[in-house]
Amino acid sequence: MSGTIRNVRPMTDFLDQDLTGARFEHVNLRGATFERVRLNDALIHDADLSGTRVRAALLAGVRLSGVELVDVEITGELRNVVVNGVDIAPLVDAELNRRMPERAKMRPDDPAGFAEAWAVLERLWEGTLARARTFPEAALHRGVGDEWSFVQTLRHLNFATGCWVSRMILGDPSPWHPLDLPWDKAPAWDGFVWDREARPSLDEVLALRRERQATVRQVIGSLTGERLASRVSRTEPGWPQAENVPVKECLHVVLNEEWEHRLYAERDLTVLEKEAG
Repeated sequence: MSGTIRNVRPMTDFLDQDLTGARFEHVNLRGATFERVRLNDALIHDADLSGTRVRAALLAGVRLSGVELVDVEITGELRNVVVNGVDIAPLVDAELNRRMPERAKMRPDDPAGFAEAWAVLERLWEGTLARARTFPEAALHRGVGDEWSFVQTLRHLNFATGCWVSRMILGDPSPWHPLDLPWDKAPAWDGFVWDREARPSLDEVLALRRERQATVRQVIGSLTGERLASRVSRTEPGWPQAENVPVKECLHVVLNEEWEHRLYAERDLTVLEKEAG
């Protein structure tokens, strides 16, 4: 990128400002942090984004042209992602299913399929938990990079089950436990205060997890085609706050959370293993 950096100043904070239509040219933003920033319809031209880390971002409708994608890693939901004229999303999906055949079972359509998927997840998680127990407990409170620790991951899954099963499907307006952990940028709401830095023991978190797993097992075990096709609404303060959501969709969210976060946990345990070695 050409140009001379002029007027070097101390680091500046821009908080709660509307910079719509602002122009940045020959500006050095190396090491800058963008939190809850809207870049809708922004134009980025002749920019060096090497080393940039993007987390929890919505990239719908983004167009990249004349770019160099070298040593790039993307983790997320892919739909209609066209690279050089080829929609790679179905190719990635097929390859992931080839590598992990049980992954294809995580989008069931009938009660029997949900029962099979949940049984697969419980079995896989038991293996991951057995692996985690070979680590000192302190390591299970350690995150890799900016990711959640193993214990935090379990806390988040407890939260997800509380939201989508206990709240949405079973109708409990406030099913959360003090150790539940939502996503980092979740909005605050009355009746639920979370602490990412809490350090409960693994067994404390697992005691709650066993209860939540049993709830999911019971709901899935009692499913009928009619119940699966029904819709639920929750308008009370809290999360989710949504109307006319299919029960099937609620359960799909839980299956997806369980599947993906187990993979994250296995990935991070491998990193911790290598570092210990």
